[in-house]
Amino acid sequence: MLQVPQKWQILCEAFVSLSIVLPPTVLGFYLLMILGADSPLGPLVTSFNDGAGLIFTFEGLVVGSCFYSLPFVFQPIMNAYLAIPNQAFKLAATLGLNPFQRFYRVGIPLAWKGIVTGGILGFAHTMGEFGVVLMIGGNIPGETRVVSVAIYDYVETLDYASAHRLSLILLGISFVCLFAVGMLNRKRRSSSHAFY
Repeated sequence: MLQVPQKWQILCEAFVSLSIVLPPTVLGFYLLMILGADSPLGPLVTSFNDGAGLIFTFEGLVVGSCFYSLPFVFQPIMNAYLAIPNQAFKLAATLGLNPFQRFYRVGIPLAWKGIVTGGILGFAHTMGEFGVVLMIGGNIPGETRVVSVAIYDYVETLDYASAHRLSLILLGISFVCLFAVGMLNRKRRSSSHAFY
């Protein structure tokens, strides 16, 4: 496996985990500055989006949500890869697999539960995001309005019945996501104890 100096690993982990402690409005503000058509990256951003910026678009929401939920996806995947015995990669190397093949044919199959866990947690975390979504997407009905912002709008207009209905849906989806992660991790723990 590729060995990265520990200081670079720590720096990378700190950067990826930054959105856990950073207020969503701060992250949203900087993404607003980076993704705008007038930013230094503006020409690159507009080339991928038919000449338009990503601000106040669905695509911009996806990019912002990915940045915001990155730690919740990254940590389970990283932990799953770190749990793979180094001997598995050494054995694959002796069988003639190059680094990409070792990653694809050994790493991914052995870390699949961590990858799925990361995907579920990232999805669940993104569903409830408010600050980054509002900063980057605004609240354009039919374009960038998301459930968490819609709940806020219903509460603002004192439409508690609609807010309650949407909140129950998010509560149910969140519970199912966490239950799925719990079941997946339980199976992973029981299968790892089967070897001892």
